[in-house]
Amino acid sequence: MTQQKIKTLIVDDSAIVRKILSAELSRFPDIEVVGTAPDPFVARDKIVKLQPQVVTLDIEMPRMDGLTFLRKLMKYYPLPVIIVSSLTPKGSKMALEAMEIGAVDVIGKPGGSYSVGDMGYMLAEKIRIASVANIRHRNGYESNSEKPEPIGALAETTDKVIAIGASTGGTEALKDVLSRMPPNSPGIVVVQHMPANFTTAFAERLNGLSQITVKEAENNDAVIQGRAVIAPGNHHMLLRRSGARYYVEVKDGPRVHHQRPSVDVLFKSTARYAGSNSIGVILTGMGSDGADGLLEMKQAGARTIAQDEKSCVVFGMPKEAIKIGAADKVVPLGQVAQEILRMA
Repeated sequence: MTQQKIKTLIVDDSAIVRKILSAELSRFPDIEVVGTAPDPFVARDKIVKLQPQVVTLDIEMPRMDGLTFLRKLMKYYPLPVIIVSSLTPKGSKMALEAMEIGAVDVIGKPGGSYSVGDMGYMLAEKIRIASVANIRHRNGYESNSEKPEPIGALAETTDKVIAIGASTGGTEALKDVLSRMPPNSPGIVVVQHMPANFTTAFAERLNGLSQITVKEAENNDAVIQGRAVIAPGNHHMLLRRSGARYYVEVKDGPRVHHQRPSVDVLFKSTARYAGSNSIGVILTGMGSDGADGLLEMKQAGARTIAQDEKSCVVFGMPKEAIKIGAADKVVPLGQVAQEILRMA
């Protein structure tokens, strides 16, 4: 039986980038580049004519910028979109804004941190994931939900640690969870699958939307009440303990489940060093990263939560965790923060 190819449209104002991406994606038998477009106006016509399943989109383009085009696309012709952006601070912030508008994922253009070949492999994987993403839910969730209401302060302080893992769709899911946490919430450690350099802008964005402090993790950062630390892109993050003090170790190392940072790496270290003092949360994302680690946390006495299928952009990681019995509770995204604090 012939495998159905994922029809992909590349939108980028650079002829060189269009050529490189087309050549790289042509190496994968399950992906077909049905067309390319130098700007949103050409892209609009090609989307209607060629009906791609996934669109890759540059943000900074002439005639109409990528964010304006994305808003129109999500309103009138919703499709899974992957942002292909420069790794500059400006590019990172615009890419995050695109995720808020409805883009499924983001990838950096090839440069110093990785090669064209690496980028091609990563983009192909993101296209596969995007092709099964639940964007209809995503758009409905965005338009129908009010701004998350922060939850009131905890009755008493705790020394618990909250470990959260997410991938595709996770930037918006984490925004929902962290923006609801009270100023005296337990210390939070987060792994979100995201390219290097994007996590800085991501942490800054969440910091501005939350009552707690949110920062990109640095080696030896203390895990303290009222603060969340997010693993930097392309680095693993582990929980460590010295006496009564929790802190994080940020390090290199081989990819785990093709990921760096890996949710499993964080969760397994949390099981070891925090055990029953911890709460584990697995949110939307493709693959199985985090399932084994969440089970280890549960077996070490931690309470564990998985996001439910209906509220996930991709129900991969939570599904795998639920399947092996790693989740104590399965709840919709809008109830995750409340459930964390109930357990704490």
